[in-house]
Amino acid sequence: MRLSTRIALAVGASVPVLVLATGWLLLRLVAVDLHDEQDTHLRRSAAAVAKDAGGLLRASAAERSAAVERSRERRLFTSALDVGIRLVGPSETFTGGPQPDESAALPASAPVPVTLRTGGHSWRILSKPVSGTRPGVRGTLWLFAPDTAADTQLRLVRRRVVMVALLAAPLSGLLAGAVAGRASRPLRRLRDSASGLDPRTTSARLDHSPARIAEVDDLAHTLQTVLSRYDEQAARTEEALATARSFASAAAHELRTPLMSMQTNLEILTEHPALPAADRDEVLDDLRLEHARLLGLLVMLRELGRGDLVEADAFGPVDLADVVKASVREQRRRHPLAHITTHCPPGPRVHGWEPGLRTVLDNLLTNALVHGGCADGRPARIEVALYASGDHAVLLVDDRGPGIAPERRATVFGRFERRPDSPGSGLGLTLVAQQIDLHRGRVHVLDGPDGTGTRIEVVLPLRDGGSGPEATLPAQRNWVIATAGARPQEFHKEGS
Repeated sequence: MRLSTRIALAVGASVPVLVLATGWLLLRLVAVDLHDEQDTHLRRSAAAVAKDAGGLLRASAAERSAAVERSRERRLFTSALDVGIRLVGPSETFTGGPQPDESAALPASAPVPVTLRTGGHSWRILSKPVSGTRPGVRGTLWLFAPDTAADTQLRLVRRRVVMVALLAAPLSGLLAGAVAGRASRPLRRLRDSASGLDPRTTSARLDHSPARIAEVDDLAHTLQTVLSRYDEQAARTEEALATARSFASAAAHELRTPLMSMQTNLEILTEHPALPAADRDEVLDDLRLEHARLLGLLVMLRELGRGDLVEADAFGPVDLADVVKASVREQRRRHPLAHITTHCPPGPRVHGWEPGLRTVLDNLLTNALVHGGCADGRPARIEVALYASGDHAVLLVDDRGPGIAPERRATVFGRFERRPDSPGSGLGLTLVAQQIDLHRGRVHVLDGPDGTGTRIEVVLPLRDGGSGPEATLPAQRNWVIATAGARPQEFHKEGS
């Protein structure tokens, strides 16, 4: 059923009800006005005949002649005009004018006008005590006014109200249908515009001109938002598929070398069962190293894919000091001989993804421990510092290693970039660069504080008491898809 038809039916049904309700109220008001008019007439009549009623009681009590009594009675009834009178004395009752049958039960008294219904008729009645000059001469004066005129007028009003209600039903329904049809025209135009859209086959989107009707404009905005979210999700799905394909391609390419090396070593062990112990141990050590490299490569690729697919709702307030301390504790457990010192006062909080920030710390510390050992062979000495600078948090990781040449600093964040003698996968610093990019931060490779070693500086926007800027994810996240070195170089230039 169309909206205009529903509105027409609703109005056609509600208007008669409203007319009847208003008519009922009108009837009540008319009845009150008519009764007020009758009551005023009764009071005036009672005041006018009270003296004659007292004289009639005195004449009756004094047992005067019938002519005198009839004269006073006529005077009483004449002064009352169209009002019925019943004078109840101590020994006699005088009646005249229109009034209910004597068998009708009257109330004990009616000092104010009341309605009496008897024999299918309605009366307004009023009683007034009357007394004479002689002791014991007392009676009650009853006045009656027929309620026929009021009933007739009320029936007339009632019929007219019903007639108006019956006429209002179809007329109001037709008028409401016409108005609703015209008012819903912008909604039909919006329907026609949206019905031809198929986001699966066309890139055309809803083009809505404001109709100056709040509901229609809100609905159009909602449809535009839904289509925009569909486009975003479709793009994310395509990106996820591309990431998965690239992940498989990169994994196949990078795993080929360690797998081939492991296959060669296994063939040596198989074809030479009598291999000398020293050579056999060397082959087994190679197998263990290649296995460790293979496992690390798979873990790094998985983490890189997670970073490319993380959603904005995974971000929240993170205490950087807690993340740094947790990562340092883990590295101290794994490398008990290394010296790792920290200076991390509590307080710096960012809007971030805690697993991603933990990945940053773990890979920076691992890289420093592997490549930042002292030249004289002593255990690595790593210093970690965290502090707030303006509206940013600054993280410093210093080592005492050989450092990184300035010309290589632009490429160290590239995929699979590693030294020839490095046991790593070449993805550790790429993961760092990816997470810093997700958190809208910057990362720099600098000289060590005393001119030796390497300093990695990470700068992230602070979240101050929940009111600071919240991270928005980059539109394109293709760290797995990007060719080796291309995206990290671009990233490093932005962060330098």
